[in-house]
Amino acid sequence: MSTKDNKIITSDQLIKAYMLGLFPMSDSRTNKNFFFVDPEIRAVIPIFNFHISKSLLRLVKKRPYNITLNKAFPDVIESCATINRTETWINRGIESLFISLHEMKRAHSVECWQGNQLVGGIYGLAIGGVFFAESMFSSVPNGSKIALLNLVARLWRTGFKILDVQFLNDHLLQFGAYEISKNEFQTNLQKAIQLKVDILSVGETDDDFSDCLLTFLQARMEMS
Repeated sequence: MSTKDNKIITSDQLIKAYMLGLFPMSDSRTNKNFFFVDPEIRAVIPIFNFHISKSLLRLVKKRPYNITLNKAFPDVIESCATINRTETWINRGIESLFISLHEMKRAHSVECWQGNQLVGGIYGLAIGGVFFAESMFSSVPNGSKIALLNLVARLWRTGFKILDVQFLNDHLLQFGAYEISKNEFQTNLQKAIQLKVDILSVGETDDDFSDCLLTFLQARMEMS
């Protein structure tokens, strides 16, 4: 896949870019090229202190959707690029690279299902104890929120230390997202990518996700 200066980027090179704090974006879905971004300010979501609204907490306890891991990665990334959007930074090249990373067991997706229909999800890249969350989508109320919360519970359970969300926006603020400087992010990043943790060390079924989430919520109650 090509950057704006026509350099060919491989999956391994993309991983190295993320390890340096860089991430790719394109100007549009149809643009064939992309560029790397290295912002001066980085947004992260606290994992253990993830903010859960009372309404979201009541909803997830009802288990309205089935939750899975890596069952439909290509569908999730395509939906992130197309559902409820008029434009996106996820072009075909970035999509293809991430599907390759998924096949390498480096990129992962959390999916929400209503019956056999995919109704929400989030995807990103895991390196050491860092999860670089790229995008999420929802075609039903709270689908993306439930996917994100289940991802956060899994990250906590498996020992991740950083949940990177790149840029802060109003939607992410509700989850407790905050900004840090590039220098602070780099310091934290270089420590966390050295950790030996595995997002796949917890099962991938809806029951596994439910157990993980309940354990996460119980731990938060005990600390409050």
